[in-house]
Amino acid sequence: MGTLNGKVAIVTGAGSGMGREEAILLAKEGATVVLTDINEAAVQVVAQEITTNGGEAIAFAHNVASEEEWIKVVEDTIKKYSTIDVLVNNAGISLAVNLLDTTMDQWNKVMNINVASVFLGMKHVIPHMKSNNGGSIINISSIAGLTGGSGAGAYTASKGAVRMLSKAAAVDYGKDHIRVNSVHPGFIETPMTTDMVADDRMLAWFLSQTALPRVGQASEVAQAVLFLASDASSYITGIELPVDGGVTAK
Repeated sequence: MGTLNGKVAIVTGAGSGMGREEAILLAKEGATVVLTDINEAAVQVVAQEITTNGGEAIAFAHNVASEEEWIKVVEDTIKKYSTIDVLVNNAGISLAVNLLDTTMDQWNKVMNINVASVFLGMKHVIPHMKSNNGGSIINISSIAGLTGGSGAGAYTASKGAVRMLSKAAAVDYGKDHIRVNSVHPGFIETPMTTDMVADDRMLAWFLSQTALPRVGQASEVAQAVLFLASDASSYITGIELPVDGGVTAK
């Protein structure tokens, strides 16, 4: 019996990488999963994979920085399934540009996709969770939201904002039995990091930063998301959970 049987979960950025693994694992554990991604073709493939393996999933094209599109995704989910029990704000982008070289357009793009999307997702999902007497929200941040990163000021600021926005929501909506936590991946092998992991010098630097001598896998982040989505974490809210191989322990 799955740990999420009967629950409905929205996962953003589910077309690849961590979002894909999170959606597949939640579905394997019994959740009905609503997958969204800016890349409609990619997210449809993941939804098809889930249904082929006996799960239930639907997919939507979704620009997470758009309030109108958030409203539509939430309305369509409620119309079809009547409830939303889990929200995984996974979608995001990176930007390895130092502070002085960052343009306003780059700053705004990172903030809109990494921070405004989390705000909008919670803003439009929480009212339904309140009506449902509870729910779990998992916001994907980064180790950059815990420590000062070099050469990525906008990205680091955005991930720090996700961390604190999660805490603020946890405090405000705990009385409604809504739990809000952030997950902070470290060096994870995904399509976005393939080139870096393949670079011997970059890989050596990654490994020098970790306590565990390897790069993490997207499936390991998904396991942390599953824990926070499930009743196994029923008394946990407002935390930041690093999945980083010990980077932040050093």
